[in-house]
Amino acid sequence: MDKPNIEYAEGRVISFEDESAIQPSFLEIFTYTGPRQHVSYQMNEFAAVCPFSGLPDTGIVWVEYIPRQKLVELKALKYYFLSFRNVGIFQEAATARIFNDLYPLLEPEELLIKTRYNTRGGIDATCTIDSNEQTS
Repeated sequence: MDKPNIEYAEGRVISFEDESAIQPSFLEIFTYTGPRQHVSYQMNEFAAVCPFSGLPDTGIVWVEYIPRQKLVELKALKYYFLSFRNVGIFQEAATARIFNDLYPLLEPEELLIKTRYNTRGGIDATCTIDSNEQTS
């Protein structure tokens, strides 16, 4: 029986886009006038590309915040997340990018961005940025 040749994949590179393909312009907000509350969104199908390997990085993104006067529109948030799909960006940088795009847009009392990526190479990765832990 012939042994299958799997060497063909070695060194293959799948092209991906740079961070300029991320679309913060997709984000839309609307006015919030209700009582103080904690708002939490979860995107279970987040995807980007590992810029080291060119392979997909998939996982979950949580956005948790206490709004002052602005809420993000959910369909717009989904399209924003989808704009990461073909972008080569490290996991930690993706988390920071989401935080840096949403914080000035929403001007919340508090904002927490958390990403948990699917296991790769036996390693689970979770990244968290909390506005309460940032220094000016």
